[in-house]
Amino acid sequence: MTLQELRYLVALADTGHFARAADSCHISQSTLSVQIKKLEQYLGVTLFDRSLRRVATSPIANEIVAAARTIVATADRVRALAQERVSPDPLACTLQLGVIPTLGPYLMPPLLHTLHRLYPRLRLLLREAFTDDLMESLASGAIDGALLALPVPLEGLTCAPLFTEPFLVALPAAHPLAARATIRTTDLASEQLLLLEEGHCLRDQALELCGRPQARLAEEIRGTSLETLRQMVCLGIGCTVMPLLAVGTAQSVASTLIQYRPFAAPSPARTIGLVWRRRAANDMALRAIADTLRTHAPDGVRLTDTADTTQSTMRVTRDPRATSGRKRRKRSAAPSRA
Repeated sequence: MTLQELRYLVALADTGHFARAADSCHISQSTLSVQIKKLEQYLGVTLFDRSLRRVATSPIANEIVAAARTIVATADRVRALAQERVSPDPLACTLQLGVIPTLGPYLMPPLLHTLHRLYPRLRLLLREAFTDDLMESLASGAIDGALLALPVPLEGLTCAPLFTEPFLVALPAAHPLAARATIRTTDLASEQLLLLEEGHCLRDQALELCGRPQARLAEEIRGTSLETLRQMVCLGIGCTVMPLLAVGTAQSVASTLIQYRPFAAPSPARTIGLVWRRRAANDMALRAIADTLRTHAPDGVRLTDTADTTQSTMRVTRDPRATSGRKRRKRSAAPSRA
């Protein structure tokens, strides 16, 4: 039994498909099949049920896969420790980074440019997915870290709060509320509120913000992305809640069709943080990325005190200091201590 065979075992358990597991391991499907069969013969048990459309672990395999996952993670940690001794650059590595769909398209393009300039030896592979999926990928080791809207369950995880991003209201240009300078959350109680589909954390935040019992939801119309909701607002179908970064990149949308208004103080906002496993092999690299995100935070957001708690049960914060404009805030270069 070898470490590489255990990596193949974990990959097949995670993907449930021989072809996808082989691709992730950069080997042929036939090679993977032979190695898994060899491992089963060595252990004397059948690890996978191959009769199903999706390859499933057998009952006895669950504990074996969990143990294999721990061994692989420990081996990666040993390798990372060795590399830290050889290379003074902790960012000379490959990182799998997850990000939620309502943040990735708006934060990642400038961030990737900055990271490439500062850390040219860093290879960052992105995965965009819902919060629950990213949390599962973190637990399984499929990704190294994730940019999420806080709070999230933090058992076994390290969290670096980064910044607070205010919400704005997107309205059809001819809507009566567009004539106001600010919008109260109660103003949306009788409005047609457009929401993202189930699975998006921003959907839950919008419902919490506007009040689930009071808001009149356009349940027959659910957007798959913020860009879909934006186009719906332009068509006059309803109004929606947008995070600031998504508004700042919407210059291509005709300003004559849509208007954005800040909420009245205290302005509701969401806190964005970088989350990764405790004792992760690339802990130093992830902390450096968190520091970079704080130092090069986007315009209009408020840097979050690293002492701020992320264990609150509320997803939407109300911050009277959160700005709805694009004014540059003074940045803190203090290192993140999560």
